[in-house]
Amino acid sequence: SMIQGEDTVFQQQVYTLIHWLKEQEQPDIIHLSSSLIIGIAKAIRQTLPDIPIVCSLQDEEVWIDALKDTDAQTAWQGIADQSRYIDRFVTSSHYYKEYIEKRLPQIKGVEVVYPGVDTTKYASGQYPEAPTLGFFYRMNELNGLGILAEAFVKLKKADSIKNLRLRIGGGYTSADRKFIKQIRRLLSPYVEDVDWLDTYNLQEHAAFYKSISAICVPITFDEGVGLYLCEAFATGRPAIEPATGSFPEVIGDAGVLYTPNSAPALATAIERLFATEWDSCRRQALARSAARYNEEVQAAALYRIYSQ
Repeated sequence: SMIQGEDTVFQQQVYTLIHWLKEQEQPDIIHLSSSLIIGIAKAIRQTLPDIPIVCSLQDEEVWIDALKDTDAQTAWQGIADQSRYIDRFVTSSHYYKEYIEKRLPQIKGVEVVYPGVDTTKYASGQYPEAPTLGFFYRMNELNGLGILAEAFVKLKKADSIKNLRLRIGGGYTSADRKFIKQIRRLLSPYVEDVDWLDTYNLQEHAAFYKSISAICVPITFDEGVGLYLCEAFATGRPAIEPATGSFPEVIGDAGVLYTPNSAPALATAIERLFATEWDSCRRQALARSAARYNEEVQAAALYRIYSQ
């Protein structure tokens, strides 16, 4: 209903929003955070025709393609139909721009605006004494925690990286508990070398990245961009990621890419990073953060689009 905009309750809420926009906020631009709420656009266009509407696109397929086939087709068609009410679409990587323009040919001229973070919150010249891998995303199989855990165990058995540690954060839901129990069991021989953050809040982000040497979230799907990478780069932490989706574009020389996305290939990539490439990748991470993934650069790019 949020895509098609036909649900009665949804429409009531939309018109409450529009009344507020018209009578109180009176914006110059309206930017929808996701095409999954694009059903708002038609009502806005009809009521406030002179206000441009911008809409962000990112990882829609993760949600839509998990639906039943008929529901997924309806959702994609709904986005295509509602796109006529959008003045400009933006997305977070050239990878996803190409993907979405092929998936929805009705949408053309998508602008790329890389995500940005407040780098002052993440700035850190300190690194842990022991080489420490970090996983900071929802703790589930889809996001590759199992692959990373297997690679970590392989490296500990080989003792190829002295004093290697693993920190795991990002939170989980009740649906993930069985999987997490399995991962804890897998990692149990090295319990002294693994730190788990069982709680999650936004305030933990910067502190987590400052406590690791490199970020690794070996997700098992093609992602449009990973904000965890942008945050890690702001602290000068390089990445180890599979060469899939947007990762080659996002990471560049600020980390090590590997293929296939398997535990043995990941273990080899981790060895490579810490053996010879960590310092150069660390410097590249900071450079990428300064040139691309900070909020000032993002704001300037959005302002250019808003001003057109």
